[in-house]
Amino acid sequence: MNIRRITTIPIAGMKPGTSGLRKKVAEFAHGHYLANFVQAVFDAVRPPDEPHGFGGLTLVVGGDGRYYNREAIQHVIRSAAANGFTRVLVGADGILSTPAASCVIRKHGAFGGLILSASHNPGGPDGDFGIKFNAANGGPAPERVTDAIYARTLSIAEFLVVDVPDVDLGRIGVQQVGELTVEVIDPVADYVELMRELFDFGALRALFASGFRLSFDAMHAVTGPYAHAIFERELGAPAGTVRNGTPLPDFGGHHPDPNLVHAKELLDRMMGPDAPDLDAASDGDGDRNLIIGRGLFVSPSDSLAMLAANAHLAPAYRAGIAGVARSMPTSGAVDRVAAKLGVPCFETPTGWKFFGNLLDAGRITLCGEESAGTGSNHVREKDGVWAVLLWLSILAARRQSVQQIARAHWATYGRNYYTRHDYEDLDTPTAQALMKVLAARLDGLARERPGGRGVALADDFSYTDPVDGSVSKGQGLRIVFDDGARIVYRLSGTGTSGSTLRVYIERYEADPARHAQDTQAALADLIALADEIAQIRSRTERVQPDVIT
Repeated sequence: MNIRRITTIPIAGMKPGTSGLRKKVAEFAHGHYLANFVQAVFDAVRPPDEPHGFGGLTLVVGGDGRYYNREAIQHVIRSAAANGFTRVLVGADGILSTPAASCVIRKHGAFGGLILSASHNPGGPDGDFGIKFNAANGGPAPERVTDAIYARTLSIAEFLVVDVPDVDLGRIGVQQVGELTVEVIDPVADYVELMRELFDFGALRALFASGFRLSFDAMHAVTGPYAHAIFERELGAPAGTVRNGTPLPDFGGHHPDPNLVHAKELLDRMMGPDAPDLDAASDGDGDRNLIIGRGLFVSPSDSLAMLAANAHLAPAYRAGIAGVARSMPTSGAVDRVAAKLGVPCFETPTGWKFFGNLLDAGRITLCGEESAGTGSNHVREKDGVWAVLLWLSILAARRQSVQQIARAHWATYGRNYYTRHDYEDLDTPTAQALMKVLAARLDGLARERPGGRGVALADDFSYTDPVDGSVSKGQGLRIVFDDGARIVYRLSGTGTSGSTLRVYIERYEADPARHAQDTQAALADLIALADEIAQIRSRTERVQPDVIT
């Protein structure tokens, strides 16, 4: 096997964000960009007792099918061969959802995996591409590893590849790349097997046989094959239950983000006279979910809380849950459920990697983020199809509608009115200056009493991992008022151009008579105050957010 050592130089801007490195396709495809980053990953994670390779180890590779996915996978395979891996497991046609990749890593005892996805970001030649390393537990690499990867990108001088023909990604089975064994696997099989272990498929078949109607929009992204296999073939939902189920390199020209802007058609359908019982969707790489019942959108924060309160209705969680965790910007709705259940609730920074230690240590069973990610200890990623299956299990057991379940939940726990306002593609220096000025004001906010409100807490969120003691600072500016209402400001780490300012706004309402308000109306005073405190309009010249969820 001819291993080529190709001289290169560091390329600026390769610092991974909250979930890997994301850039425009053109940037990844230019020169040595992809090769540098892949080699930097291998150099950073190489076992200390294997200075010359990864002998005896397995690497999992797959992606969401977006543009440049196949080309990138071929390079990863050539690089893995040159760096000494013994085996690569790759999804057929390059397809492997992010939660399925986590499942495969864990089931097959892999060293880790490279997932090629920019998640919910748009695809196509002018769209986005991404890559991230997941560790042996199946979860995103922790900060100490991503920091090491970034450090290596700043000093890299060569990358390794082998000169071999492309692997046939469409042929399931074993192929050889020099001394590397490449096994092209069914991307769906292991995941479906895991779902059968977690849920009562017999009860779910009976639910669909009773006339229950589900509409699942795969958004021409990676979950199409999984949804067809599970909802239609395994559970007997009628053909056509899965919409836009064929993965396309450009996601059919749409933005594969299951929110109320990019999935407005779903919301409109669920407010109509012939709405199905449940409408759901997932994103580009299959780790997010959208849940809409007939006449009611369930926010991701509320969904996490309702799943936690009802998880015992699914076989995998019948014995109860050990604890829950949420990202700091996510609403406190799940905190109230945890308190009633008598289990701990952990507040972490944004990024699924922060849940990994808690899951591995057995301290939590369920976790989630306000950005439509929900998951459990079955894998180490958020999981869109799993979330839909848990909702279906609850609906099958309770024999109530989504709206009835939500109303009953709010009557029991109260309602956390919650919204997120995104200002996208801001000039980065402008966005950074806004956050810097706001951070400098935090200590004095209590004296200012903004909007006539008392301020109980104003800080830049810092997190100490209760398992390993690692500290993560600068995780978002939060303002908590005396009545518990909150405003949080963050610059997102998932975009590829400019900066996205996310503003999270929340208040709690205990009175059931006030649980049917429109969310934006219920939060109108806090929304105005959030703009006033940060001077968003005057500093960014934006009169309104680009996305409201």
